[in-house]
Amino acid sequence: MVTFWVSVLAVSALLYVLLDGFDLGIGILFGLTRDEGRRRAMLSAVAPVWDGNETWLIATGVVLWGAFPIVYATLMSAFYLPLMLMLAGLIFRGVAFEFRNKTERMRWVWDAGFAGGSLAAALMQGAAVGALVEGLRFSHGEYAGGELGWLSPFAVLCAVGLSLGYTLLGACWLIRKCDGEVRASAYRLIPYLSVALLVFLVVVFVYALAENLQVMGRWLERPYLFAFPIIAVAAAVALTASVRHRRDGLPFYMGSIVFAAAFGTLAASFWPYMIPFSITIDEAAAPHSSLAFMFWGAGLVVFPLMLLYTVIGYSVFRGRAQPTSHLYQ
Repeated sequence: MVTFWVSVLAVSALLYVLLDGFDLGIGILFGLTRDEGRRRAMLSAVAPVWDGNETWLIATGVVLWGAFPIVYATLMSAFYLPLMLMLAGLIFRGVAFEFRNKTERMRWVWDAGFAGGSLAAALMQGAAVGALVEGLRFSHGEYAGGELGWLSPFAVLCAVGLSLGYTLLGACWLIRKCDGEVRASAYRLIPYLSVALLVFLVVVFVYALAENLQVMGRWLERPYLFAFPIIAVAAAVALTASVRHRRDGLPFYMGSIVFAAAFGTLAASFWPYMIPFSITIDEAAAPHSSLAFMFWGAGLVVFPLMLLYTVIGYSVFRGRAQPTSHLYQ
């Protein structure tokens, strides 16, 4: 049962990163343009799927709460402030998405909310990941880092890096869904975003070596971890080729593989810890009876239905987006 729920947690988290990642990236790109036509096209590209994408964040939280309550409690203690800021950003962008087409005079407020909420959510998620990689401070098995124990230069660096990654993923999605100048602009942006992301990875690697982060020791202990960077490099090469030859269908998939490889790297580096390097999976797991009880409802019915809903939703809305000024009217 523990392995099943770890797998469900991993799938839910990865799907959230990939699916909500690209629409957070589009939100960031939305703030970088002032052309109303392009903005409407960007909104149309995510309109049918954005709220379903965020469902995977809820699924991740529910699995942590039910199957790994110690981890849930620890993460809430450590990341209370960034989690609240992230949720505020997600709520504000959701409200802005609905309201901006209902007004003219105050539209700039909702546009700022959509872009700012997207950026805030991406930054907070990146900071949390960076803090986990760097390691949280524990005392007698409990979090002892305080309200700002998560905040460090490395966490800030990871916040910027994840925001760049989401923006790259968003540009790849715009290529897949949009035509005209939006598509052309996304093609122009991808090389710059790719170089910026590469610089970020080099800086992170140098920082980790300089600070002798514990996670780096796992690369010497587990040589198979090098398979993930190899996969990422191959996907990055394919992404470059698809952008050069204007193959609209490939960039998003290649960008997703890069993200999945990075996710796999972290997961394999942390194993068997859920909070590196303090709480293991077995220590964090709820009693077997609780895991079994969850399995017959959430595991056997709800989770498969969510997967099915996601597959059907993306299949139904697989075509090019059609910009409209009345998305919800």
